[in-house]
Amino acid sequence: MRRCLAILLVLASFPLAAQAGVARDPYKYFFNETWGDMPEELANARAAGKKAIMLFFEMDECPYCHYMKTTVLNQPEVQEYFRKHFLLFAIDIEGDVEMVNFRGETTTQKDFAFREFRVRATPVIAFFDLDGKLIYRHIGKTRGVGEFMLMGEYIATGKYREMPFVRFKRLKKKAARP
Repeated sequence: MRRCLAILLVLASFPLAAQAGVARDPYKYFFNETWGDMPEELANARAAGKKAIMLFFEMDECPYCHYMKTTVLNQPEVQEYFRKHFLLFAIDIEGDVEMVNFRGETTTQKDFAFREFRVRATPVIAFFDLDGKLIYRHIGKTRGVGEFMLMGEYIATGKYREMPFVRFKRLKKKAARP
C-alpha cells in the first residue's frame, strides 16, 4: 500500500516538475529592454513591424503581478507570441526612474502611471497603438495563459476595433465548442 501511494505521489508531481522546468524569467524572455523613451519605442515598434506596445504596470509587493509573472508571463508560448507581435515593457508604478512619455515629455514612472493613466491598482496591462494612443486596458490579473493569449490575439488581429474584449472571448469560446 505504501509503495502504491509513493508511486502515485511521484506520478502526480511529475507534470508540475516538468511544467516548472519550462518556465523562463519574464524579465529576460518576455519584457524588452528599454531606456524609457516612449517616442523612440514607438519608432522601434513601427520599424520592427509590431502591432502595438504593451505596458505592464506593476508594483513590487503586488500578489497579482507576482501571479502574472510566475504563471503567465514566464511561459515560452506566451513569450514567443507576444514578442512576435508587440514591444513589451514593465512600468513600476512606484518608480522614480525618469522616462519620456508618449508626448515626448520627461516624467517618472510613477507619475506616468498615476497622473497620465490613473493606475492605482496593479497589474494594469495596457496596449497602445503605434501612435501612442491607448487602445485597450485590462485591470488585474488574467484568468491564466488562455485568457492572456486571447488578449494578445484580440490586439494583434485588430479585433479591438470591432468589438469589446468580452465579446471576442465569448465568440472564441463558442467557436471552440464541438
